Amino acid sequence: MTDIQTAKANLNGHTIALCKGGNLVLSDKRGIAPMMEFIAECKDLAGYSAADVVVGKAAAMLFVKAKIAAVHAIVLSEKGKEFLEEHHIPVTYDTLTKNIINRIGTDICPMERTVLDCNDAETGYTLLKEKLLGMK
Repeated sequence: MTDIQTAKANLNGHTIALCKGGNLVLSDKRGIAPMMEFIAECKDLAGYSAADVVVGKAAAMLFVKAKIAAVHAIVLSEKGKEFLEEHHIPVTYDTLTKNIINRIGTDICPMERTVLDCNDAETGYTLLKEKLLGMK
């Protein structure tokens, strides 16, 4: 089984599953919280494959920053797909959507909106960090 297949097989019941060489990293936290934490902790995820429930441009930027090797999303936004493809990260998905919507279903996800006009993963990470601090 490949790393991406293993990650997908272990996603059930979690929000994100990462795999590299049989080593699994799982989280049940919502949104971009798991990747933000992994990056803040300087967790070396280079070469891992990621299966995630929802991937928009914000999550895609974090995957690029963390040097993730491949991504599978249950739901993937068009902007997230574009960003991953621009960075040569293979991506598969179950459902492709125009935008990731906020949790109450009334607008674009605030994390998506934060990085909509950004095309640099480092800058995106900084913008997302600032947005999350401002929401607390």
